[in-house]
Amino acid sequence: MEIFANFDFYTYLILPLLIFIARVIDQSLGIVRIILATKGLTVPAFIFGFFESFIWLLAIGQIMSQIDNLLYYFVFAAGFATGNVFGIYIEKKLSIGYVVIRVIFQRDSQQSIKKLEELGFRLTQVEAMGMEQPVKMIFSTLKRNQTSQFIQTLNMNNPTAFYTVEDVKQVKEGHFFSKKRGMNPFNR
Repeated sequence: MEIFANFDFYTYLILPLLIFIARVIDQSLGIVRIILATKGLTVPAFIFGFFESFIWLLAIGQIMSQIDNLLYYFVFAAGFATGNVFGIYIEKKLSIGYVVIRVIFQRDSQQSIKKLEELGFRLTQVEAMGMEQPVKMIFSTLKRNQTSQFIQTLNMNNPTAFYTVEDVKQVKEGHFFSKKRGMNPFNR
């Protein structure tokens, strides 16, 4: 029990934990801020950037006040690494923006196309020439959070189809998937 009586809980447990948590939060905010900025969402990017840098300053201030404590360097770096992972997780859950999915069918595509249309996905169909034979291509622009449903449906009905998913910076007009809120892509 004497060990705990002389142990400096604040210096070696509480403060390192606070530095770690601060670093996880500020790095997670940084990841989301970058995504928001690339989507052109300037006001949210500004707000996230403010809090990201404010929290970073708090964490680095604690390290500078006790610059000889290597434990603080370790938890700072561990918080940064953890914040990257957590930030990516948050960004995936937010699914901000739109994507275009391009599918190239090597064989029968009608069942997949029919099922995707039944689910409400809007498709543009194109006949194209592949390396060895004619192929059918479809394009669909949809909200990012609908990507997994689209791909699951595609894989269920045509698992050999080749597809790409690309981020879209801006969308104007057109028809969009929406079962509940009409055709306006800006209703959320």
